[in-house]
Parts: sequence; structure tokens; C-alpha cells
Amino acid sequence: MIQYPSGKKSNNRNSKTLSSAKRGMALEDDINISNAYYNSNLIAVIHKKPTPIQVVRVDYSALKHARISEAYYTQASTTDYNGVYEGYAVDFEAKETKNKTSFPLASIHKHQLDHMQSVLKHKAITFLIIRFSYHNETYLVYAEDLFNFIENTDRKSIPFDWIKQEGHLIPYRYQIPCDYISILNEKRDKEKL
Repeated sequence: MIQYPSGKKSNNRNSKTLSSAKRGMALEDDINISNAYYNSNLIAVIHKKPTPIQVVRVDYSALKHARISEAYYTQASTTDYNGVYEGYAVDFEAKETKNKTSFPLASIHKHQLDHMQSVLKHKAITFLIIRFSYHNETYLVYAEDLFNFIENTDRKSIPFDWIKQEGHLIPYRYQIPCDYISILNEKRDKEKL
């Protein structure tokens, strides 16, 4: 509750409520802004995939604006984003965590891992973008490295130190707040994609 000098109290929600309502959206917003930049500058065409839903009930109480009042997911979604970069299919999942020391593997669903494995078999570029909000750092972890970690450990989380060593720190730039394409460029130059 905000108190103004006049003694009036505002009816706004407190900042805790607002920040928890937007939890997980900061990374998505940064990726969407970056994707818009890539698209407008002919660097890559990457889009967020819509989650398939079945509409059950629509509220038509406002004459000009219908509002979906009840819906359910029709199927499990795959990954968050896909598109094309320099002739290669790109497919990735984005996750954000407040955890300081590790990323919980339970945050990635089995059907998402299965999808990433299928995409890899078709020689597409697939990866996970993980933002550690506590450290204010965002990393790209290629699916090959992720699967290698999962296969060679019984851990239920990926240590932050492992991600720092095996992952790739994604730079923040003013117009490209999550410049993951710069990491793909490094891979292209190193491996001659």
C-alpha cells in the first residue's frame, strides 16, 4: 500500500503481488524483443510457439470484446521457440529460476526433452536458455551437453558451476537484451556449421 503525502492511500496492489504476477516473464520479454530485432535485421526468424488450447466458454458481456472465460490445454506443448537461422532449424526452451546454486531438472518436462532429442536427430540446433535471476545471468546450454549431463549423473538439478563451465553466458545488449544468436555465431564459426 502506497501512502501519499496528503495521507491518502492508493488502491494499487503492493509490489510483491505485482512482481510475482510477472514472475518468469522477464526472460520471455527479453527473448521476444531480441527475436524482433533479429527478424527486422534479417538475422534470424524465431517465434514463440503458441500453446494449443481448447476454448470451452466465451464471455460476450462486452459488446465489442469477447473474453475467453474457460479453456484447457489440448496437448502438452513442446518447446517455447522455433524458427530458422542461416538455413538451420532452431528450437529451444527458455526457463528462469530464482535458485542461486542450481537449476532443477524437474523444470524441464519429459515431453520437452523428448522433443529436443527428436529435433537433434534431424540436425536442428536445439538448446535451453536458463536465466538465474539471483545472479542476473542468462546462459545457453546446448541440448547435447544437457543430455550428456542427464545421462552421466543421478542429480535432480544442474549445478550453477556446471552451467557456468559448460554453458555459454548470453550477453545483454541494449537492443538485444538476450543475444543468444551471438552464441550460435560462435558455434558456427568454430564448427563451420
